Amino acid sequence: MPVKMQAAKPIVYNCRPGALRRAVRNLLDNTIKYGNTESAAIQTTPKQIEIIIDDEGPGIPAQELTRVFDPFYRIEGSRSRDTGGAGLGLAIALSIVQAHGGTLILSNRSTGGLRAQISLPR
Repeated sequence: MPVKMQAAKPIVYNCRPGALRRAVRNLLDNTIKYGNTESAAIQTTPKQIEIIIDDEGPGIPAQELTRVFDPFYRIEGSRSRDTGGAGLGLAIALSIVQAHGGTLILSNRSTGGLRAQISLPR
């Protein structure tokens, strides 16, 4: 499945690049498995860096948006065990982002699908 990426200028950020790469990869893997199509963008301000990943999948029920970060938790109604995974990807991504002093928020898009937004302090 192709991923559309909004081009960004190189960004200098003091981080653990392997860990941050894993967090973003976990989010991209989820959108590839469940989201039909996806797009990713990086936006910067003087105070933060935002990584935004949107998909056009089924989204997540509102009452599950925070629970999906719990280790081993899976949404069985819209997620199939056939797709694999143990329910750790989002928990790992959240832990990595928080270790960098950032936040990871999942939200349902008004046009359908899900948005994962990482905000990192500069």
